Amino acid sequence: MATAVGTQSDLGDLLHQLIELDYDAIEAYRTALARFEDTGFRSQMSSFQQDHERHVHELSVLLRAMGREPPEGPDMKQYLTKGKVVIAGLLGDPAVLAAMITNEDDTNTAYERAAARVDLSTELRELVEHNLADERRHREWLREKLAASRASAP
Repeated sequence: MATAVGTQSDLGDLLHQLIELDYDAIEAYRTALARFEDTGFRSQMSSFQQDHERHVHELSVLLRAMGREPPEGPDMKQYLTKGKVVIAGLLGDPAVLAAMITNEDDTNTAYERAAARVDLSTELRELVEHNLADERRHREWLREKLAASRASAP
């Protein structure tokens, strides 16, 4: 699913959308955790879910400092992000990994767009760049595990 997050002209709207996207990712990780057979995958995915929870918390603090209330949960996109994982769960761990990669593609794109903005304060830029580094790490790990699982498939 292609995301429009990161294209908002208003900084507060951007933060709001990033928070919702991170909430969507949290729901996708919860869904994936329940479907993985490989316990090693579950451990790492739980860590990635915690990263998204931290993103929500830290971005929410900054949005409140701007006088705006952050969202308290995911938006309707959660059904798309979770739905891909539910369907993939019927096909095994490699399919779940592939579904999660598409979700991480969206978070990477959104944070890349946010990091490219020129109107970020130093504090917000550092946070966005840190979150982007998390997103890149998540996607790279997922890609590595998917490649390894495909290479070892009979």
